[in-house]
Amino acid sequence: MGKRLLSVLAMSAALGLVMGSAEAKTVVKVMHQGDPDTVAAYGAVAKRFEEANPDVDIELIYAPHDAYNEKFSAAVMSKQMPDIMELDAPFLANYVWSGYLQKIKPLIDADVIEDMTESNIAQGTYPIDKELYAIGLTDSSVVLYGNRKYLEAIGARIPKSVDDAWTREEFETYLEKLSKLEGVKWPIDTFRGYGIKTEWITYAYGPILQSAGCDLIDRTTWKSAGTLDSQPCVDALTMMQKWVKNGWVVPQSSGTNQFFAEGNPAALALGGHWVYAEAAASMKDNVVVMPLPKFGPKGASPNGTWIWAVTTASEHPDIAGKFISFMLKDKKYREFTKSKSGYPGLKSFAAESPLYADGGPMAIAFEQASKTAIARPPHPAYPTVTSAFMQAVDEIFNGGDVKAALTTAAEKIDQDIEDNDGYPPFNEQ
Repeated sequence: MGKRLLSVLAMSAALGLVMGSAEAKTVVKVMHQGDPDTVAAYGAVAKRFEEANPDVDIELIYAPHDAYNEKFSAAVMSKQMPDIMELDAPFLANYVWSGYLQKIKPLIDADVIEDMTESNIAQGTYPIDKELYAIGLTDSSVVLYGNRKYLEAIGARIPKSVDDAWTREEFETYLEKLSKLEGVKWPIDTFRGYGIKTEWITYAYGPILQSAGCDLIDRTTWKSAGTLDSQPCVDALTMMQKWVKNGWVVPQSSGTNQFFAEGNPAALALGGHWVYAEAAASMKDNVVVMPLPKFGPKGASPNGTWIWAVTTASEHPDIAGKFISFMLKDKKYREFTKSKSGYPGLKSFAAESPLYADGGPMAIAFEQASKTAIARPPHPAYPTVTSAFMQAVDEIFNGGDVKAALTTAAEKIDQDIEDNDGYPPFNEQ
């Protein structure tokens, strides 16, 4: 009996050790968004990290893309902030100003930091202290896609570089010609189908204003009145309203893609870099990638995408940084991102991505990053900036008065800044 008792005690001790080791695992919570494929890719990376680090448990917390900021705000209110959060780059200034994010450079492997492209550094940097608070494998852009067959039919010039972009006059002439071409139901898809709850309108349409010579807000005084409702902005949105009134733009009710849908009913598309993978799969060599047109004195394009940050609530920032570094280097994750025509934010990833290399199908998109990219306003009031602008564009596209809609938006933005005492130290710049 004594031997059996010893055996039972030994088994109990062993079980206690196993249970103890399970309890001792460090849990790192990661809040993210993404389509089902992306979510699965994150899960696979987490599993590979856990296999390499058996004492760590990565807990993935999904939040829907369209309600991400609301879900994060709820986590803040309930004191359940994750260790790591994915965030859309233009919201970084608001999150850092609010005290939610910590400096990330000390937490990430040095070789990854050194590998960052200039646009990746820009999207993760807080303008006040010039410190890095977030990092990603990718950045982003919007280009003008064209259907080669339709463009050749109207004799359109196909730009070969950013410097060669269409002018406003050329662009509108081509829209007019395409509207009369057999087989074309709409001259252009501006992806209105993404709706007004996403960041798309500010991200994709904001550069049209910047190209025309204005902006969402004055980036020196941080006042919107007199800028967003200035004559160049009124002219730019009046131009877009005309496209809609003429029936040239795919309506919101027709969904998120008519460019590479069956029959190719839209001849052009103002689309994100991510559109290329699906468009090329169905259209093959018939898809043409062109720079965004110059709607005024200069070219402009957007940048900034979903990137990774470590929150100030994390009790294990070193492990959080280790996981982000692992993910950005992970070969299988990179292959997945490449399959989605991911826009390189690391130089090594650019070298692995022939799409974006000189002469590659998306080379123009990468060229825009260094020549025409303008980040969305890096200011804590950005959530109000984008919300007010999206509402104004929606009103304008539905036939509203352009000047009045933009003035209302500018007033909302300025009121938010005033309500927050200028968001110091932004008011002291």
